[in-house]
Amino acid sequence: MIPFLDLHKINARFEDAFTAKFKSFLDSGHYILGQEVETFEQNLANYCGSRHCIGVANGLDALTLIFKAYLQLGKLAEGDEVLVPSNTYIASILAVINAGLKPVFVEPDAQTFNMAPSEIEKHISPKTKVILVVHLYGQLADMDVINRIAKEQDLLVVEDAAQAHGAVANSKNEIPNSKMEKAGNLGNAAGFSFYPSKNLGALGDAGAITTNDGALAIALRLLRNYGSSKKYVNSTLGVNSRLDELQAAFLNIKLKQLDADNERRRAIAKRYSSEVKNEKISLPFYDGSNNHVFHLYVIQVEDRAHFIKHLETEGIGYLIHYPIAPHQQEALSAYQHLSLPIAEKLQQTVLSLPMSPVMSEIEIETVIASINRY
Repeated sequence: MIPFLDLHKINARFEDAFTAKFKSFLDSGHYILGQEVETFEQNLANYCGSRHCIGVANGLDALTLIFKAYLQLGKLAEGDEVLVPSNTYIASILAVINAGLKPVFVEPDAQTFNMAPSEIEKHISPKTKVILVVHLYGQLADMDVINRIAKEQDLLVVEDAAQAHGAVANSKNEIPNSKMEKAGNLGNAAGFSFYPSKNLGALGDAGAITTNDGALAIALRLLRNYGSSKKYVNSTLGVNSRLDELQAAFLNIKLKQLDADNERRRAIAKRYSSEVKNEKISLPFYDGSNNHVFHLYVIQVEDRAHFIKHLETEGIGYLIHYPIAPHQQEALSAYQHLSLPIAEKLQQTVLSLPMSPVMSEIEIETVIASINRY
């Protein structure tokens, strides 16, 4: 059996470092917003190229707090519209709704699965204030075009970078004078998740926000900690959403390995893309650059149920990202009247193959051979 993802094997590489760090953490006696959180915030900001990083409890909180901070700063008002991809995990949509804003669904590019810039302008209204960009499956959205639209329309750009740690924009240098920036530094603010299965995964829930906006960073640090900058003094209505000190310690260890892990993921993806030869399988678009970190390797197959039976018979792990489009979820029944054919088609045909930086060559070859036998 080849698992879809072996988290134990991924984290076993760091066991000695984790054990030593836990001892240090235990001995410190400082378990909330201590040195490890501060160090990770600085490390991640440096890694992304941003001025500020604010550690929070999870990826959903990261996005929600960005919107709430903008509300407090007067840059947004309740009921403002946020353009969101119709093809994403529901957390992207929940963050908008939980902040008192209105999601407006934008169809993806059928090739890249990301929000299509050509569709964005069709949905801009006087109430539109934000474009929420999701770098789905680890591939950056077309940020040059999206940022140009945002600048022309005076819109904020928020990145959902939960699946794109380390993805690099313009890494093929096809655009003259373009800067090579990483996910997390491609808009006004970005939310990260460090859920254990992510490319940079904690050993529990964890999240962070990156931004170059000093006023936003101050507002976020207050919001995540009960609206308090000084113990028992609360200047605003906040929440409890602090990055756990122990998870920050583990993330500080794993961040050093992220680029190498991403490179290994790309190498596996290149093998899949060059060696899978089956007309029943549609392979994902990839331009060969570092703008994709292959959090997931997502194929399409028309008769997915039949293909799944084949994989299960051959012991090949898989998952579906995602089986139900957000607007068709029971929780979002207010949007079920929408017709979003590209997102609806994707949720019927996509399937994620095993993808992990610790996959062996034999495992990769076995997956490829199995697909080619289908």
